[in-house]
Parts: sequence; structure tokens; C-alpha cells
Amino acid sequence: MLEFDNVSKSFWTGTQRKVILDRASFRVDLGHSLGILAPNGTGKTTLINMMAGLEKPDEGEVRRNCRISFPLGFMGGVVGRHTARENARYIARLYGLDPDYVEAFTRWLSGIEEYYDMPVGTYSAGMKARFTFALMLSLDFDIYLIDEGMPQTTDAEFNRKAGEILKERLATTTVIIVSHQPETLEKFARSAAVLRDGRLHMFDTLEEARQLYDYQTQG
Repeated sequence: MLEFDNVSKSFWTGTQRKVILDRASFRVDLGHSLGILAPNGTGKTTLINMMAGLEKPDEGEVRRNCRISFPLGFMGGVVGRHTARENARYIARLYGLDPDYVEAFTRWLSGIEEYYDMPVGTYSAGMKARFTFALMLSLDFDIYLIDEGMPQTTDAEFNRKAGEILKERLATTTVIIVSHQPETLEKFARSAAVLRDGRLHMFDTLEEARQLYDYQTQG
């Protein structure tokens, strides 16, 4: 279970205070994937980083009673001067997993071949996305956090393999996905919420959430 209890979060932009969450309370139970619709600039990444524990709320409490992934595409845990192999083995040890398995899995799925033994800081954006996504899928989480969907790569084989593995995981794990596009949520979640002006409006279905979202973004 992931629970937000009366959580508030805001930033000072230099000219005004931008409110991300205003005393928001909600929870996500295991087995019930959630999609969150949020227009660009409303704090999607900040919200998902709070879920992961990468950012702290100003007020309130975030309770994590399960294993929650780092956000898809998050590079903060990967050290640029180290190779993919070194990063994979280090992070495997952090999560108490077999470094040999995590290395073999990420080497196979990312498909970056000789670059796997080069510093991650030398990678293109596409190679970084493939490695970090492979790394996330190699770890065993109860909840996977996805910010704006699958990584954008031009490698069709990687997209196919990663998509199949993620689909298998959805049968036994829970996904929280945040996006500004309702279509992105359809593959992952049935229930949904809308983030707007610091409020998180929860709905039983994606269609209900989409109606409010479309009304607000067009208004």
C-alpha cells in the first residue's frame, strides 16, 4: 500500500508560490493500478518523486508499506562515470538481489552491446533510457512508477521485449502512471485521478477522469 495523508507540496518560482499538492489524501492498494492525468506544468514529476521517496512533502505524511520502484527513466541512482555493469551490480546489492542476475538481465534487455562496459555518462539518451528501464525491470517491486509512459527509443526490438516483460509484471504487480495524455494511461490502469490546482480528484474509471480532465483543459 502507498498512502498520502494530508500531504502538501509547493515551490517558490521566484515570482509566486506554485502549489503541487494542497492537503491531498489518497491511497493505492496493491493490485489496483492507478493512472493520474495532469497537464504539463502541474507537478507530475514532483508527485511521482514523492511517491518514490526522492522528494519530501512540506506537510503531511507519505506511507510506503511495500516495495516501490524508482520512476521509469530516473537517472539519479545511476553514476555516470561507472559502466552499466558496475551500476547494475551496485544497485542489485542495494536491493538485496543477485548481482550476477541483474547484470545478465540488463545486459540482455538493454541490447547496448559493447557500450555496457563503458561509462554510462558516454551514452546517448536512447541508450540511457534502455539501460535504466532494463534496470527497473530487473528489480522486484510491488509498485512500479511510470512518468509519461514507455521510454522513447528508436529500437523496435527493445520496445517489443520491454513491453512484453512489463505486460507480464502487470499480472502480479501494481502500476502508478502519471501523464498528460489519457491514451498513455489506457494500457496500464482502469481507475484514474486528475491532478489540478493542487487537488487530486479520484475516479473509479479512466473514462470518468477523462471527462473532468477534458473539461478542465478545454475550459
